[in-house]
Amino acid sequence: MKKSPLLLLSAVLACLSLFGCSEQKKEEAPQQKKQEGQAEAQKEGQAKKTDAQQTLYIYNWTYYIPDQVVKDFEKEYNAKVVYDMYASNEEMFTKLKAGGSGYDLVFPSGDYVSIMIKENMLEQIDRAKVPNFKNLDPAVLAKIHFDEGSKYSVPYMMGAAGVAVNKKHVPNFDKSWSLFNREDLKGRMTMLDDMREVLGAALKSLGYSVNTKNLDELEKAKELVKQWKTKIVKFDAESFGKGFAAGEFWVVQGYQENIFLELDESARKDVEFFIPKEGSAMYMDNMVLLKNAKNKELAYTFMNYIHEPKVYAQIVDFLMLPSINVPARDIRTVKPNYEIADLDRSEFKEDLGESLNEYNQVWQKIIVGE
Repeated sequence: MKKSPLLLLSAVLACLSLFGCSEQKKEEAPQQKKQEGQAEAQKEGQAKKTDAQQTLYIYNWTYYIPDQVVKDFEKEYNAKVVYDMYASNEEMFTKLKAGGSGYDLVFPSGDYVSIMIKENMLEQIDRAKVPNFKNLDPAVLAKIHFDEGSKYSVPYMMGAAGVAVNKKHVPNFDKSWSLFNREDLKGRMTMLDDMREVLGAALKSLGYSVNTKNLDELEKAKELVKQWKTKIVKFDAESFGKGFAAGEFWVVQGYQENIFLELDESARKDVEFFIPKEGSAMYMDNMVLLKNAKNKELAYTFMNYIHEPKVYAQIVDFLMLPSINVPARDIRTVKPNYEIADLDRSEFKEDLGESLNEYNQVWQKIIVGE
């Protein structure tokens, strides 16, 4: 989702460490009766847990679930949802580590799921309480390495930063990261103010992994980004969508949901969004249950609700993103701007460990012009 500039995670950790139903028909087969009985019992159990209104505290990315989905959940389960938002994984992580919790469910990206597992911040998922997990695409689940077997997380949304082009001003272009090296577009392009996304684009452009720890490869990526920097207006992770919609910028790197939600319907026909042919840095945002969550049962109910096909179809239609929920693909009504197949050459960002320091140093040199 919307990512902001990466902070020095190691420094953050070092700083924080200082602070401390009805009867079944007789003619039904026994196995069918058993299965239906279990499903009914589960449904009744959920209803009982929410007879007296309970409150679910969610911490999520900005504008990442339609308001109507939350309202429908509250009505169906007689619950109240307190929904706080963050703009970056770093903001979320820093707040939680500093003791600003009280939340039940959080939606971190994959690399931060890995970090939060190591920090013993997450409750292991009881898969039996999220039966709709079965709706998730096995091919997508097989790509997950940040939480092998999805023991601590339930995938929510998958995507990648790509490139949006205003075809009225740029009728001919190659669907490649090399677009940012075009002299004729100088002063009309922006890239994200996000270290992992920009360096990831350069690394993929050069044929390397977005998670490389090879310093020579990282140095080559730095030099390529420095070339791109001479052509773009700025690195921007906050207002590029508005600038693109206003016609100020013709080519932008970014998340398609940030871009298309700024465009009116008539303007969308002149815009093409694509994942560059070299690939990109993918993200998987996930639902995780915090260790100190006070309302775990309602949190499980919410996670399961999200992956009801009709509900999930409503969400991906709103975000115009590909669906990782297989049944939802057949009932959604809005065509996504790209499909999961378009991400074949992309990679999930992983926790860089100690190599994060090298990335930060390279990024700072790019920013200051060294």
